[in-house]
Amino acid sequence: MRTPFFSKTYRSLVSILFFSVALVLLCISCEADETQTVTTFTNLTFEDNFDADGPIDETSWSYELGDGTDNGLPAGWGNNELQYYTDRPENIKVEGGMLHITVLEESFQSAAYTSARITTKDKVEQQYGRFEARIQLPWGQGLWPAFWLLGSNIDEVSWPQCGEIDIMEYRGQDPSTLIGTVHGPGYSAGEAVSKEYVLPNDRFDTGFHIFGIEWGPEYINFYVDDVLYNQITPEDVDGEWVFDHPFYILLNVAVGGNFVGPVGANTVFPQKMLVDYVRVYSRPN
Repeated sequence: MRTPFFSKTYRSLVSILFFSVALVLLCISCEADETQTVTTFTNLTFEDNFDADGPIDETSWSYELGDGTDNGLPAGWGNNELQYYTDRPENIKVEGGMLHITVLEESFQSAAYTSARITTKDKVEQQYGRFEARIQLPWGQGLWPAFWLLGSNIDEVSWPQCGEIDIMEYRGQDPSTLIGTVHGPGYSAGEAVSKEYVLPNDRFDTGFHIFGIEWGPEYINFYVDDVLYNQITPEDVDGEWVFDHPFYILLNVAVGGNFVGPVGANTVFPQKMLVDYVRVYSRPN
C-alpha cells in the first residue's frame, strides 16, 4: 500500500536524487575496474501518475488486444503465451492513483487466461533519456510481467532490427529476481544480452520498486531503486547496435510462455500488477 505522507511529487524528487547519487557510483555487480558511463536526465518530458479513475488516458496509451495474431504473430504472441489481452475494466483500469493490470483465469476467446497490454506507440516516443516506473509485481509460477521499450521503426524494419529494451522482466516463480535485457539483430530471444538483479532480503511482489534505465549514445544503464546494477554498450552485443533512434513504452502481464514456463498448480488468480507512475526524462537543454 502507498505510504500516505509520501506524495508523488516527493517521490519524483527522491528518484532524481537517487539517480544523481549514481553519478559517483560504480556498478555494484560489475568488475572492479569497469567504470560506468552515467548521465543524469532531469528534464521531465512525459509522466502518467494514473490519478484519474477509469480507463487509461488514450492520448498517451493504446491497448494491444488479442493473442498476437492481429499483430502478425503466431497465436501466443510468438512466445507460446496463454493469455488473451483485453481492454475490459476487469483486466485494466485506473483506480486509487494506480494502474491495475489484472490477470484472470477464465475461458475467453479460446484462451484460458485474460490480461492487458498497453503501449505508447505513435504517442510517446523518445530517443535517449531516463525511463522509469514505480511498480508492485504479481507472484506465482507462470506469470510474466514486463516494463519495456520497442523501437518506433518496428513497422518498417521488423523485430529484432528495431531493437528492444526490457527495463524489467520477471518470472513470477522467482519473486526476488528481475532481468534487464536488450534484443537486436544477432542477439535476440534466447541469445539476448541480459543480466539479473536479486533484491536483497525482499520480494518484488510485497511492495513498490522503481525500475528504470538511463540511455544515451552507446550505453544503457539499468537501475532498481537507487542501484545501478548493469550497463550494456556496443561492445557487449554480438551484432549491430540498434539503440540510436526513438523507442516507445509497453506495460503488460503475460501468462505462461517460453520465458516462464507453464502456470503452476499453486498459482492463485486473480493476480495484479500495480503501476504507481511512469515517467520519462531527457537531458536538460
